[in-house]
Amino acid sequence: MSRPVGILRLTAPLIVSFWLRSAFAWVDTFYAAELGDIEPTPGLGDASIAAIGLALPFEFLMMALWVGSSNGLTARLAAAMGAGKGATVSQLKKASLRIVLSLAVIAIVVASGIWWFADKVGLDPLVAEQFRIYGTVLIAGSAVTSFWAILPDSLVKAHHDTRGTMWAGVLSGTTNVLLNTLFLFVFSWGILGIALSTVMGRIAGLSFALHRAHGHEQKRMADSFGHQSELLADPVRSILALAVPGALTYVFIAMESLAINITLASGTDSVSLLAAWSIFDRALRFLSMPMIAASVAMLPLAARYFGRGDWASIRHEYGVLNRAGAVYVLLFVLPVSWLAGPPLVAFLSDTPATQQASLAAMAFLPWTALALLPFFCARSVFDGLQKPRPGLYNSAMRAIILVVPFVMFGRWLAPRYGFAAMEGVCSGYLLGVAIASLMLAGQLRLVWGTESGNHIPQNP
Repeated sequence: MSRPVGILRLTAPLIVSFWLRSAFAWVDTFYAAELGDIEPTPGLGDASIAAIGLALPFEFLMMALWVGSSNGLTARLAAAMGAGKGATVSQLKKASLRIVLSLAVIAIVVASGIWWFADKVGLDPLVAEQFRIYGTVLIAGSAVTSFWAILPDSLVKAHHDTRGTMWAGVLSGTTNVLLNTLFLFVFSWGILGIALSTVMGRIAGLSFALHRAHGHEQKRMADSFGHQSELLADPVRSILALAVPGALTYVFIAMESLAINITLASGTDSVSLLAAWSIFDRALRFLSMPMIAASVAMLPLAARYFGRGDWASIRHEYGVLNRAGAVYVLLFVLPVSWLAGPPLVAFLSDTPATQQASLAAMAFLPWTALALLPFFCARSVFDGLQKPRPGLYNSAMRAIILVVPFVMFGRWLAPRYGFAAMEGVCSGYLLGVAIASLMLAGQLRLVWGTESGNHIPQNP
């Protein structure tokens, strides 16, 4: 039996794909920074960046629903295709449309809530206005664009066409840039144009995914193999059984981000803090992409060794992943944060208050990335061992018990000892993330300590 490719070789192509997608996520923030120069309204650039930061948790919530549903559907489709159950594939495709319609309704409800309550939660009036426009259009757009890509994207991945998935993302990002330029500098649509370009940019990726999926399906159906008539008793439930745990993990992270924004939204310094946190959050997500890509690669690798009962190889690859992640943070994230952080802050910030808060946050960037590393590594191994509950429970504890209370306490405490409020916020976030990560990694080591030989417990 051949040995699977190592974790680093599996991770390399995913890093390229994930970094491209994350880079395109910066587009809206960069264009929002230009609004202060295009329109005469004072502080419009910072307010627009703050509005994008406020919308990020809701966007992350939509992504959680998307990723959970897509992963569950992909797994079921791939298994049915591998078993030659063409009738089951058709059944799953129809069932997925019911799930997509339900997700579209959720998106419309969330978007309506943003529209009605944006100016009723104590936000700065200019931030509230920008958030209402951007958040409503962005989240409502998920109902008519991104959710409809779940089925074609899942089909493409089930056919092992990862390049197709990557190119769909590249097309979406490129279209977003082109439309942002057109809507902002030619039509002068402001924050509305930025939101519309993001929504419409996804149509390009959706169109490509539909074309790619159609080609794969035509080829599959033309083959005489794969037309067994066995059907699932409840196809929707079979998809949701795999989709819900993964989605809930991301939902807790989205709730964590939303709670932090609510914490920062009050007080006279709310605009600068919200804008600074938005910049910090985007930078952290971008620089964490290689670690996220590695965790995505680690899951199937751990699952394959799990099936063989090869516990030693799981521990070996887990150690390689942790060491490589630490080297990446210290040799790349640390110098990039120091060298690129100040120019990035200067470009994105309108006011000295936002610049000072953003620079204070940037100092925490590499250490926060390092604190996240054990969470990514341990959670992917637990999922590979078919034990999703530890990662889910840890995400819930991290959001409810650790990160949010620590952030609130840090913001309150820091000014009382002569520190900037953002330093207290980032300190609380760093401490909460570090404790949660170390607890999950420690739990994995406890599981290892209970094993004898290569035996791995089978109960999830």
